[in-house]
Amino acid sequence: MRLLRASLSLLAIGLSVAAGPARAEKVANPVAVFTGLDKITGRIITFDVYVDETVQFGALRVTPRVCYTRPPTEAARTDAFVEVDEITLNDEIKRIFSGWMFAASPGLNAVEHPVYDVWLNDCRQESDIRPPSSPDDARTAEANPDGAPTPLETIDGIPIPRPKPAAPPTSIGEPELDLPDGNGEEPPPGEILD
Repeated sequence: MRLLRASLSLLAIGLSVAAGPARAEKVANPVAVFTGLDKITGRIITFDVYVDETVQFGALRVTPRVCYTRPPTEAARTDAFVEVDEITLNDEIKRIFSGWMFAASPGLNAVEHPVYDVWLNDCRQESDIRPPSSPDDARTAEANPDGAPTPLETIDGIPIPRPKPAAPPTSIGEPELDLPDGNGEEPPPGEILD
């Protein structure tokens, strides 16, 4: 009987080891980082959105509900559950996307709209953008207007994303401007060129 118990114990240990390493816990992040493309202007913007905050990008309202990453010691895997609503020309709000977005496969579940595309880039623990205000923040702002942070621009109370500072342009591969006067400077307005 002892031999049978020992054999079963060893078998259980062997099966647990063979099952593979334990799955790493997901890390919940308070900030989701998105990229948006305006297909009309060709403008690309990267913007942060706090979880459960709604930010407007063009005619779209983007609301991340959760944003998960894995610990730095594990292989990167970033995903977020996101809801995207469209503001129609009749000022109606229509849900056009509700589901998981994966940063590693942006084309898998990106929001594709006739004018705008939005996809998940990353999840973060903090952002350069201040967190959404709470009622306590409003009371503090009323009490001390000089020390209060400047409010975000909004449309109907929905914050508009602030673009991240653009990286400085590189001179590699950029064509040189060939201006008509030949000296590399733009001629003064009204001057007739030969």
